[in-house]
Amino acid sequence: MPAARAKLRAVADPPTPEVSDPELIARALRGDRRAEEAIFLRHAPGVTQMADRLLGDEADAEDVVQHTFEVAFRRLAQLERPASLRAWLLSIAVRRCHRLFRRRKLLRLLGITSHPEPETLVDHLAPGASSEARAELALLDVALTRVPDKERVAWMLRKVERLSLPECATACGCSLATVKRRIQAAETVVQAHLEGPA
Repeated sequence: MPAARAKLRAVADPPTPEVSDPELIARALRGDRRAEEAIFLRHAPGVTQMADRLLGDEADAEDVVQHTFEVAFRRLAQLERPASLRAWLLSIAVRRCHRLFRRRKLLRLLGITSHPEPETLVDHLAPGASSEARAELALLDVALTRVPDKERVAWMLRKVERLSLPECATACGCSLATVKRRIQAAETVVQAHLEGPA
């Protein structure tokens, strides 16, 4: 397990569920630093995991997490529905991921490929996973390379991160209808690749 992710998980247990996100937000807006820390501890692992899976690069994922929480704490008063904190944080993270995707494409166009080989879904498997599971995920990784970024992100949020459709739409910054179309478009490519030629 990469060191940064292990450190993040070892920092502390997340705050008890009795303290809701809206209550933590209210406290943070009153200047309570411990409430900000509690928000970070509760939501940073999920943001880290999502960014790591989308980007396949630990350093870029750490950049996304740092950026996400800097922006979130600066704009916390603008959050209209405090109960949707998780989806709001993921939307900030997804926008940052899209910026990094654009940067990577530009660097590739310029012939600059100093980026290490990205992690794959196989890299996130538990150590004792079967060879069949590894083979399935390897096929899925190949299929996902053929899916445009916006569609791949929507699909990953829904199928891998298990977000609800409204949460996916919020995270992707689009309508429910648009996120459904993106997920279906990605699913079509994935299924066609996994089924192989007829």
